[in-house]
This record gives sequence, structure tokens and C-alpha cells, in this order.
Amino acid sequence: MAPYYHVCFAVPDLEAAMRDLSSAAALRWREPRDGRIGDWDYRIVFSVDGPAFIELIQAAPGGPWGDTSLPRFHHLGFWTTHLAAGAERLATAGFPETFSGCPYGRPFAYHRMDSIGADIELVDMGQQLSFLQSWHPGGPAMPPVEEA
Repeated sequence: MAPYYHVCFAVPDLEAAMRDLSSAAALRWREPRDGRIGDWDYRIVFSVDGPAFIELIQAAPGGPWGDTSLPRFHHLGFWTTHLAAGAERLATAGFPETFSGCPYGRPFAYHRMDSIGADIELVDMGQQLSFLQSWHPGGPAMPPVEEA
């Protein structure tokens, strides 16, 4: 499998998590952004340095990120050359899909991996240029998982 490009934590207080990680690990952050997927509003931020990036998401409980009332590791993110094939591969391997952004025009999917207590996120490679422009301007391309 290709290297993951980010680690995501769901947090109830984005600014506190940013402050604490900056203090503890000298992380620097892009500007947080507001977003919405389906019925769920959220705030998101990525670390400046990477890959691998640290992603923080603050959202109300009950959406794609589950119980966000307590901070927790949510997922490892990977680029994929073919989202549907990758999702099928993970589901067949026993890692069920927990959420798909596809019905909302967002080509990504979360798959539960109980052995790590978190999800694996596959993001369609076609989104990488937009990610780089938004979160890592001038950064190099990142390798995807090559799906058959």
C-alpha cells in the first residue's frame, strides 16, 4: 500500500488541539476552514508540514465523524487511483464502509478497521491537485494506492 498522506483526529475544540500540538510538537497550521457535507457542518485544518499531514476536524456529534464529544484518532488517509475498486477491496477484506462522501459529490470513503480502532480513508486521486493548492501550495504530488 502507498504511504498514507494524513492522520486525522476528531476534536471537540479545534483551537485547543492546534495550540496543544503546536506547543508539544512545534506543528504549524494552515488557516482553519468551515465546511459542510450533507447535513453536517464542520471545521477543518491541516498542518503546514507534510506529508504526512495532521488533520483536525471539529464537528457536531452524529455525522461522518461519529461521537466528536471527546477527542480521538479518526482515520489514516490514502490517495487511490480508483475509489470504487479500493472501496470494494477494503470491504472484501473485512473492513466495511462507514461513510461515503460520493453521494455528496465528494470522492472519498471511510472504512472501519477495528484492529486499530479507527477508519481508513480512501480519497480519489483526482482530488489531489485541489488538496495541494488548498493545503500544501507548491508541494509535490503524493503516491496513490494503485487499484486494479
